[in-house]
Amino acid sequence: MQKQSNQQGYFIRYLSLAPVLAVLSISIAFSTWAIFNYFLPDLLFHPMP
Repeated sequence: MQKQSNQQGYFIRYLSLAPVLAVLSISIAFSTWAIFNYFLPDLLFHPMP
């Protein structure tokens, strides 16, 4: 029975860690995208003269 509770503990730890990693990775990706578009904007909104 000790093995079962140990597996449940690992599963609970995984469930609590996966959303945190997902939010961090998505926020890093969107921050990188926003900074890139700040310095190199799209030519649709800033047309060349």
